[in-house]
Amino acid sequence: MVCPLDRWLDDETLQLIARENNLPATAFFVEHDEHYELRWYTPTVELNLCGHGTVAAAAVIFEYTAPSKESVAFKTKGGIFNVVKDGPRISMDFPVHEAVSCATKPEDLVRALGREPKEILKATNYLAVYEGEADIRAITPNLELLKEVDCLGAIVTAKGEDADFVSRYFAPKLGIAEDAATGSTHCTLAPYWSKSLGKRKLHAIQLSQRRGELWCESLDDRVRISGKAVRYAEGFLYV
Repeated sequence: MVCPLDRWLDDETLQLIARENNLPATAFFVEHDEHYELRWYTPTVELNLCGHGTVAAAAVIFEYTAPSKESVAFKTKGGIFNVVKDGPRISMDFPVHEAVSCATKPEDLVRALGREPKEILKATNYLAVYEGEADIRAITPNLELLKEVDCLGAIVTAKGEDADFVSRYFAPKLGIAEDAATGSTHCTLAPYWSKSLGKRKLHAIQLSQRRGELWCESLDDRVRISGKAVRYAEGFLYV
């Protein structure tokens, strides 16, 4: 959900709005001269990076508030991110969050996921790599156990059948049991699969119930992530 604002409300009010919406992320933005300030909230916390919230905010600007724009710069807590129209897609320039192999296997993560991965790495999230797409579809994590692991959440991934790779993302610590489409996790997924598959441009599918589709390009220390935004509803909030 995207909420354009004329001015910033206090933090508590922003968090209460996101809690009331009860969606994985609510994006708020305020226009300032040549850029926009952008913030994202889950039902329980403010985020430093959110891909689908960025795509949605850009879509609102491109389609409604400033349709003549072809690009926009968002100033966020995680940095300044440039977003451009890319045909039917919206493309973002995000930092790489490269995962490294775990020195010891995190048994609490394996128990939480309920299925042994072939490889576990760690960045801002755990990255659990499995043999195939069927493994990813079959995972039913224990969310209470997953709250106890020492990362924001857990990405599970495997080589895809109809895409280069597939993934799912669980982040109960952030108030998100399972996210539908998570741009920020692809800051870790894209460089991993770029090296594994030997290609820079990648097609990705997030196997949530709603399903998400993303296109990534690994650019050394940056990742270009593209997706589409679909209008579901519009209206007013009374605070």
